Amino acid sequence: MRQKRGWLAGFSLLLCLSGCGEGQNAVVPAFRYVQEEELAEIPEEEPQPEAKAEPAEPVKGIYVTGPIAGHERMGQLEELAASSELNAMVIDIKNDEGIVTYLMEQPMVEELEAGVGYIPDLPELVKRLKDQDIYLIARIVAFKDPLLAQKRPQWCVHRKDGSVFLDGNGLAWVNPYCREVWEYLLDLAKAAAEAGFDEIQFDYIRFPTEIREEEVDYGEESLEKSKTDIISEFTAYAYETLSPLGVQVSADVFGTIIDNEYDAALVGQDYRTMAMNLDYICPMVYPSHYRDGVYGVEHPDLQPYETVLAALKASEEVLSGIPEGEHRAQVRAWLQDFTASWVTPHQSYGPEQIRGQIQAVYDSGSREWLLWNAKCSYTEDGLLEAEDRSEE
Repeated sequence: MRQKRGWLAGFSLLLCLSGCGEGQNAVVPAFRYVQEEELAEIPEEEPQPEAKAEPAEPVKGIYVTGPIAGHERMGQLEELAASSELNAMVIDIKNDEGIVTYLMEQPMVEELEAGVGYIPDLPELVKRLKDQDIYLIARIVAFKDPLLAQKRPQWCVHRKDGSVFLDGNGLAWVNPYCREVWEYLLDLAKAAAEAGFDEIQFDYIRFPTEIREEEVDYGEESLEKSKTDIISEFTAYAYETLSPLGVQVSADVFGTIIDNEYDAALVGQDYRTMAMNLDYICPMVYPSHYRDGVYGVEHPDLQPYETVLAALKASEEVLSGIPEGEHRAQVRAWLQDFTASWVTPHQSYGPEQIRGQIQAVYDSGSREWLLWNAKCSYTEDGLLEAEDRSEE
């Protein structure tokens, strides 16, 4: 097309130079018309998707809250990463309260007054961590968002009597069927990608569990699409939207939904289907979260190695059902670095229990894992290889 326009321009110039009189006036408008017509036929060039930021090595990470990420304690976590096998951090961008952890310049965030300066200088933090070769994962809590539910009550989960549903902690959730919520979440994710995060991780990408089906009203669409349908649809939409930005896309899921159809239907998480629309799927295989007897383990909290290994073997069995040639997410399990004192029986989690879970990940054939501690207080000795611990 561009060569043709160049030829037409040259042809018109020759006609003009020939002194054709009225023909000159006839040719020039014709040339202009053809040029504009051809320009209109040229499709706009679509921006090429960026190459995804693949982790340089298997991810071994910890969870970091917004307040800790912006506090001097962050330096201690950086030192921990430098002295151990850690190479990644999952940092809150939107937390369980619906708070955006830095002053994001995004219209909806500003309108909702959702941004809080827990992280006072995000660009500096991102640069500092990347200079240390730390892989950065932005955690975005999806449908547990009491702040958004308060500011946009029409978007939240309602009971059939019209009242707003509140969970056991008195917090409202937003409705996963609501497309406006989807767009808000993806706007936050785009901003995190632009800020330099390597991966976007959605947590609470599910329905609440503390309300019965006969009590809840999710809207007319719920009469045609199940919970698993809509969560899978959101997952696919998020993956398609964010992947061209060059970021990895992941989601946290309950460990019990891997091979338990009842739990999967309850929260709306179809393990296999979600894994077909993610780069990483992150089952929370905390031993304390399994009931006694699951996978033949008498007391899961007391047997972390056996529990994690069994759960990840079940994961592999389920994901092996994905047809060859179809996209399949890598598995990166969440492990527990906390003591579940509310469980009976339970044990204190220390280096032995941490290493047991990590070894189970490796023995399952996986290489990646994440550690959860809500207070960001991690067991340093549990993050050292056995030979390193023996030298101390």
